[in-house]
Amino acid sequence: MNDTLTKDCGIDAPRSLSIEAQITFLYTRDLKTTAHFYEAVLGLPLTLDQGGCRIYRVCGDAYLGFCERDTAPEQPQGILFTLVTLEVDAWYERLRARGVPFDKPPTLNETYGIYHCFARDPNGYVIEIQRFLDADWARNKDQETRNG
Repeated sequence: MNDTLTKDCGIDAPRSLSIEAQITFLYTRDLKTTAHFYEAVLGLPLTLDQGGCRIYRVCGDAYLGFCERDTAPEQPQGILFTLVTLEVDAWYERLRARGVPFDKPPTLNETYGIYHCFARDPNGYVIEIQRFLDADWARNKDQETRNG
């Protein structure tokens, strides 16, 4: 009998230690503006409104949460979150048409085998929109889905 958990997120842990979802929380000084951006501009569905925090479904069981804090960085540094899609150019055009600032238009990055662009949210957080060109990404991702 296999006593490890391999279905939930591929983590080798005892069956009693499951992981059901993943949430990344970031701080914001202006939750109202942040909510408008992620709901109306980016189009993420709101999963839970906790008053001072809002949690958005990105895809599957991956979520992004924002909590309003006076201590939120005015210019966040070193934080990047990536949205993976086959439609990098379409996302770039959609967001650009909605006034989203971009640090970098869609570009091929041969070092990492990706095609990507970098946008900024109203808080200054960097959003990378990326497509993997490496066949291992799709193969491994598909294998995990079949095993999950």
